[in-house]
Amino acid sequence: MSEYDAIDLALLRALSKDATQSAGALGRELGLSQPATWRRIKRLQDQGILAGRRLDLNKEKLGFGVTVFLGVKLATKGRVSLEDFERAVTAIPEVQRVEHVLGLYDYRLRVTARDIADFERVLRRRVMTLPGVGNVEANVMLSEERRPGPLGDAT
Repeated sequence: MSEYDAIDLALLRALSKDATQSAGALGRELGLSQPATWRRIKRLQDQGILAGRRLDLNKEKLGFGVTVFLGVKLATKGRVSLEDFERAVTAIPEVQRVEHVLGLYDYRLRVTARDIADFERVLRRRVMTLPGVGNVEANVMLSEERRPGPLGDAT
């Protein structure tokens, strides 16, 4: 990250806290003009550093009170391709995140459901019927906190 200066890093930290801020508001916070801030944001996007902006929804207020992390071990790697599993699992709307991992499991899934009964339905009727699924381990999320990430809070 040596090609990025302190202003770029401060801009990335500010956007990671609230990606809805305008270039003008960010510029005022960082001591830059709106056009200069916009040019920096555009350069960071063009370089792939800013890969998008994300909207965080309050899942509980939308009626989705349960989040479960599933560790999925594929039973038949040779007969079912990873692409087949990934294509099928990403079609399940309750699966919010699919991570291909190294370790005890082949995949880690983040599943959001209305309640435990709804999660059980998703598990039995959708996840367990996916191509190649072997062992599945579920961990119900009790609480979550957002961490600042690799940029931290230092300036």
